[in-house]
Amino acid sequence: MLHPRSFSHLNAVAKIAAIQMNSAANWAENRNTATQLIAQAVAQGAELVALPEYFPMISPDKQALFALAEDDGQGPMQEFLAEQAQKHGIWLVGGSLPLKSYVEDKLTNSCLVYGPNGQRVARYDKVHLFSFKKGEEQYNESATQIAGNRPVSFDTPFGRVGLGICYDLRFPELFRKLDAIDLLILPAAFTVPTGQAHWELLLRARAVENLCYLLAPAQVGEHAGGRKTY
Repeated sequence: MLHPRSFSHLNAVAKIAAIQMNSAANWAENRNTATQLIAQAVAQGAELVALPEYFPMISPDKQALFALAEDDGQGPMQEFLAEQAQKHGIWLVGGSLPLKSYVEDKLTNSCLVYGPNGQRVARYDKVHLFSFKKGEEQYNESATQIAGNRPVSFDTPFGRVGLGICYDLRFPELFRKLDAIDLLILPAAFTVPTGQAHWELLLRARAVENLCYLLAPAQVGEHAGGRKTY
């Protein structure tokens, strides 16, 4: 879905794309899907494209994520994002992907941004780690992830863009620490119970509080292992 946005104080107009995915437990399959959707967005005029949280893989097997994780600055997932940004001449917000951390048994959930020349311009590590339990459905991200510790924004020709990931949406203080932003991008993989109750409401609230536009590319549907995203 494409969303034309006008940043009037900059006298600039940009067309941006939020890509929704139903990521499988297979990087190659998800890479092919993302490739097609990015190309589709660009064909419709998108200058900035944003992928959802954990676009490379959603799997009930935590070891699969550790096997997929890359060192910062190198690896197939990062090469894919850089190549796609350069190929299409776009700003590409890479949803999020797992990177190795300084703790051997924990990863970072990182959003990487690439400019039209294929160079990385920003890295944001998810600050607020999700914990949820309802019946048999439960999540505890802190068991396998290291939290980030700072807000991140970057400049584009059509405005300053701030970053967040999924559960960060519930913490307005994170975004208040940013300099004035024109657009907030928040890749996500919200659960169905919390999504039905709060997703759209919280998106509107963060946009109003920060006087900015908000783009929220999301996972959606049922994934391997039965996980459902909203």
